[in-house]
Amino acid sequence: MEIERAVESEIPRAIEDLARVREEIGRVIYGQERVVEEALVTLLAGGHALLVGVPGLAKTRLAETLGVVLGLEQKRVQFTPDLMPADILGSEVLEQTPDGGRHFRFLPGPVFAQLLMADEINRASPRTQAALLQAMQERRVTVGGHDHPLPSPFHVLATQNPIEQEGTYPLPEAQLDRFLMEIVVPYPPREAERRMMIVTTGAEEPRPRRVLDAPRLVELQRLVRRLPVGERVVDAILDLVRAGRPENRALPDIERDVAWGPGPRASQALMLATRVRALMDGRFAPSLEDVAALARPVLRHRMAVTFTARAEGIDVDAVIDRLCRHVLGDVAAAA
Repeated sequence: MEIERAVESEIPRAIEDLARVREEIGRVIYGQERVVEEALVTLLAGGHALLVGVPGLAKTRLAETLGVVLGLEQKRVQFTPDLMPADILGSEVLEQTPDGGRHFRFLPGPVFAQLLMADEINRASPRTQAALLQAMQERRVTVGGHDHPLPSPFHVLATQNPIEQEGTYPLPEAQLDRFLMEIVVPYPPREAERRMMIVTTGAEEPRPRRVLDAPRLVELQRLVRRLPVGERVVDAILDLVRAGRPENRALPDIERDVAWGPGPRASQALMLATRVRALMDGRFAPSLEDVAALARPVLRHRMAVTFTARAEGIDVDAVIDRLCRHVLGDVAAAA
C-alpha cells in the first residue's frame, strides 16, 4: 500500500483543518462526541446523514452548527403531513412578458442549497419523502421535464423521531439506502447536560464561527477518495457486508434473524467512511478499528431483522455486533 506524494503533502493541512472544525463544533455541542464525529464523517465522505432521536437532543442545532462551521449555504424545511413535493423541489410558474408572450419560469425550492436540513422527515407523507430521492442520489431535480442541477457540494442532514411515536411515516428502504449513515443521538451524559443547562440559560450563548468554506470542503472530499486502503481492510469490509445477507449463511441463525441485508452501497459507504475517520484521527490510511467503529451507523438502516428476532429482543445493532465479532474478532470487542 503506497501513498502518492501529492496526497501525502496535502494530509497535514487537512488534519489541521479538521481539528479546528471539531474544536469549533465542541464549543457549541456538548457531550455528543460520537454523534459529531459520525456527522462529520458523513459530510467529508460526500454523503447524507439521518439523525435519529427523541425531540430536544440538539439534532437541529447540530445541523445548523455544521453548516456554519463548514461555511455552507444552508436552508431548513420543517416536514409536516401537509407538505407537498413542490414545497421542497420548487415549481414552474407561467409568466407574461411585456410583449404579450408567455413562458414558464422555474422557482427553485429550498432543496437548492449546499446543506439542506430536513427537520422531522418522517412526519411528511411518503410522496413528499420520495421527492428527495432523486436529489439525494443524482444531485439534480426534474421539474416540468427539465433537469435542474443542485449546488456543489450538496448534503441532506435529516432529523427523525423514533418510528414508534405517533404521527410518523417510516421512510422507504430505497430512500434509507441513500443516507450514508443513520446516526443515533442518545441522551447526553450528566456533566454535559449540566453544562448545557447553565450555558443555554445564561445571558450569552456561544455561537459557532466559520472555519472552512464550500470549496475547501470539496477539496477535502476529493482528498478522502485518494487515500489508500489496505487489502486487509478492503476484505474486512466486503466480508462484513456480505455476511449480513441471509442467503450467504455466513453465521448460524442469520437467515432466522435477518429479513434483508445490506447491498453494495453499504460497502461503498463503509469504504469512504473509514477513510474519513482515519484522516480525522491523523492517520494516512484506515484500519480494522475504523471498520468496527463505523459498522453500526453505516449498516443499521440497510438491514432489517425478522419478526422472530424482534420477539426475542434481537435488534439490528445486536446483529451488526455479532457480524463484527465474526469478521473482525478481537478488534470488534475493543471498539
